[in-house]
Amino acid sequence: MPTILVDIPKDAFPGSARAALVRGFNAAAGAAEQIPADPRQRSLCWVLVNEVATGGWICGGVDLTSQLLPCSARIYLPSGVLDETSRASYVQCVHASFEQALPADDRRRLVTSVLLQEVADGRWGVGGAVWTLADFARAAGFAHLQHLVDHGQEPR
Repeated sequence: MPTILVDIPKDAFPGSARAALVRGFNAAAGAAEQIPADPRQRSLCWVLVNEVATGGWICGGVDLTSQLLPCSARIYLPSGVLDETSRASYVQCVHASFEQALPADDRRRLVTSVLLQEVADGRWGVGGAVWTLADFARAAGFAHLQHLVDHGQEPR
């Protein structure tokens, strides 16, 4: 149940390429976080795409976006959902999502930055209430964390 903030250069992933990018991020989240394919649970994966205007992405003090395609993803998720193996897989899948969605005519070298920001238990607000890992496990259906769920309760 992540919130994924994506920064890409303006017009780098137009139309169907952007849709493919978002699908890739959703698939990566589902696999790494063990979220079932149920659309209600997958809808808890939020992807916000921000396009950075020309001249707004500076690498080493220089705008290199004519040569490089810098892309970043900041992924916020509850602490305790990932282990070391799933973290590595998540980062690889997000990078692959950028690669696979890249329009064929873009010849720039893709460079990515992926940050996994794990939010401490009880430090994430949803709909005006503070949620714990058990709340997230109940709502998102994390397959590996169902032992935390009181199955008599409904999600908040």
